[in-house]
Amino acid sequence: MSGLVLQDVAKHFGNLVAVDNVSLTVPHGTFVCMLGPSGCGKTTVLRMIAGLEDPTAGEILLDDKDITPVPTHKRNLGMVFQSLALFPHLTVGENIAYPLRIRRAPRAEQQKRVDELLSLIHLDGYADRPVSKLSGGQRQRVAIARALALSPKLFLLDEPLSALDAKLREAMQVELRQLQQKLGITTIVVTHDQREAMTMADLVVVMGEGRIRQAAPPIEIYRKPADAFVADFIGSTNLLDVETDGSGRAVVLGSAVPGLKLPDDQHKAMISVRPEDVHLKAPGSDGIAGKVNFVRDLGGTIETFVEAGGKIVVAVTTPRERTKFAAGEAVSVVLPAEACVVVKQ
Repeated sequence: MSGLVLQDVAKHFGNLVAVDNVSLTVPHGTFVCMLGPSGCGKTTVLRMIAGLEDPTAGEILLDDKDITPVPTHKRNLGMVFQSLALFPHLTVGENIAYPLRIRRAPRAEQQKRVDELLSLIHLDGYADRPVSKLSGGQRQRVAIARALALSPKLFLLDEPLSALDAKLREAMQVELRQLQQKLGITTIVVTHDQREAMTMADLVVVMGEGRIRQAAPPIEIYRKPADAFVADFIGSTNLLDVETDGSGRAVVLGSAVPGLKLPDDQHKAMISVRPEDVHLKAPGSDGIAGKVNFVRDLGGTIETFVEAGGKIVVAVTTPRERTKFAAGEAVSVVLPAEACVVVKQ
């Protein structure tokens, strides 16, 4: 077995179970985003992979070798912390060369590697510049370059872009992904930003209450969430109760949804329907009777909140597709069966 493997890894802090028997396989060259709410255990998992925390139970393997007892500095990994932890009294080049200097690499080798990495992060000619004179995005790139100086097998980043403003953060997401693809290095990023995970990852790992709730490619996480927690955490969704009537039809908000079927052993369940899949039609059309409660125009999209069957259902359209329903108007809400995903509660 190759790549990174976590086998039944757990971490307890006294009576608190921070990580609860997590198992995960990450093939070589995969970009992983670990996503979840605060306190879900994602950073603790990252710290155990890095060797900064000892697991209470389980094993961590890298290329079939058990690295659980191996100290951090011998694990051949690079890490970028949320604070970046750059040395303010050193230049850009000195910061990047620091891991090589600690390993007593020859000066010529240090200089060559610094030049290579500055070119890689598009900061050619910045070697002698003080770190204090850099922008937030430039400091971020220097931290990444320093972590890559020793050509690690594993690249770990803990909330690396959270301190940047929204526009710069999105630009850095693209840059980081392109850099990872160019190097082919196995990368694990801890984030609470869903958009960041969807933008960058090959594999999204959604955590909740110390457990992995789902690990899958981004589009599968979005379109086929494993449970209500994942559906609700990733993007926006409508979580609605469904049950079968006497004729075996699936009923949502008091109306049958044509084509929707529940598993044979279930008579009650919950479905997730993304707002962009909800269609609004003129009242009296096929669908669920409702009344527009609120309309929010966000420029690129329009959100329409509809009260139906005692619940609020959100529909999202673009300005071009917009159906001109105003607050207080009656509408029919159509839930396409193919867009309704039955999820565990």
